[in-house]
Amino acid sequence: MDIKLNEKPLVDEVLLQIADYAVNGEISSEEAMDTAKLVLMDSLGCAFLSLRYPEATKHLGPIVQGTQVPNGVRVPGTQFELDPVQGAFNIGTMVRWLDYNDTWLAAEWGHPSDNLGAILSVADYISRARVAKGEEPLTMEDVLKATVKAHEIQGVLALENSFNREGLDHVLLVKVASTAVATAMLGGTEAQVADAVSQAWVDNSSLRTYRHAPNAGSRKSWAAGDATSRAVRLGLMTMKGEMGYASALTAPKWGFQDVLFSGNSLTIARPFGSYVMENILFKVSFPAEFHAQTSAEAAVQLHPQIKDRIDDIQEVKITTHESAIRIIDKTGPLHNPADRDHSLQYITAIGLIYGELTADHYEDDVAANPQIDALREKMYTVENEQYSKDYLDPEKRSIANAVQVIFKDGSKTEDIAIEYPLGHRRRREESIPFLESKYKDTLHTRFPQKQADELFQLFQDPSFEKLGVHEFMEKFTI
Repeated sequence: MDIKLNEKPLVDEVLLQIADYAVNGEISSEEAMDTAKLVLMDSLGCAFLSLRYPEATKHLGPIVQGTQVPNGVRVPGTQFELDPVQGAFNIGTMVRWLDYNDTWLAAEWGHPSDNLGAILSVADYISRARVAKGEEPLTMEDVLKATVKAHEIQGVLALENSFNREGLDHVLLVKVASTAVATAMLGGTEAQVADAVSQAWVDNSSLRTYRHAPNAGSRKSWAAGDATSRAVRLGLMTMKGEMGYASALTAPKWGFQDVLFSGNSLTIARPFGSYVMENILFKVSFPAEFHAQTSAEAAVQLHPQIKDRIDDIQEVKITTHESAIRIIDKTGPLHNPADRDHSLQYITAIGLIYGELTADHYEDDVAANPQIDALREKMYTVENEQYSKDYLDPEKRSIANAVQVIFKDGSKTEDIAIEYPLGHRRRREESIPFLESKYKDTLHTRFPQKQADELFQLFQDPSFEKLGVHEFMEKFTI
């Protein structure tokens, strides 16, 4: 007779490593802290820009209109004060809405600054509660360190674990990272963080179907907000004594690995430190899926040569890497902005025709231009195997694309190849003035002139890291 003993398992090693880093990890890298400050600045700018779009703002505010929360979480750029769970949803949704915040590319993809939904919400909640009791608040240094840790947890888990190949969405890693960091910020011990993170894995993941044809849609713009809000809820529940699940990952038949990961073991490819923040990719120039950033940059460079010859184009060759072909090589009808900003061909066409790419170019009025679809039909993609190898090389982490236009008379443009986009670590110093300009421009879409100028100078203040979180968040109230 096969008797299965109900013995309590050991805690999964992955849970233990995440918990140890979240609680005890020391962030000593100045480069990581400086980059985290840029990430925060840039992410807030992306959030403010989202407020121009009613499809985004309809998701904001309390779940029940009129709900009041004493000492609630402030939602930057608005007058909302919410509970920390709904605050995380609001902030996370705003940061992610336009696909313009930072990016991480590996076996799995994602946007680690999505975690700021949880980090800013929990930090403001803790700080306001402490100040109300006459205690010291968290500081912006605490926020930056938490941001480095969330980036590291999400990014390191993404290095060798491909959830997309299982049809699972990368926001699972946002939920895991946010749960770990939020629980630690709430005062959780290593055991409590491991318990909370086990709950995030038990939740499993959203399906990627809302990111791909034929179902691409706006859920991809609020999925990260949903993940951060769930993370905060799990952290708060754990701090009230809710149990965890020691072998949530490895339990035979019923654990995450057997149920959802084809029986493969989750791996931590390198020790947790600050590698991810130091190598994060910023979307400096274009609000577009990151695998298309260099294609958009090449297309914009070609625009002056072809803008008066659009009708003379025979074909457009896009040389790219395997991940881009798998994710955003998209032909046929595109049904909404979410569909268009994940189309390599649409993004390239906009760059060629208009010589720029903004969030407005994904809207229906621009997409109605018949030149766009006509040009898309003339495009074809080719994989460059070296591009694919360099994409996965941890020393290069390139995201290369090349664009060439061939005309009906047989003439052709130069084959414009760009290996590293603006925003890559290899172009970091070049990127900073553009990131600052991007942030400054977004401030002026939301705030009065004087307040916008003050909010821009805020990130130049040498005492920035000492600022209380509650004071920082108050400055962004409209």
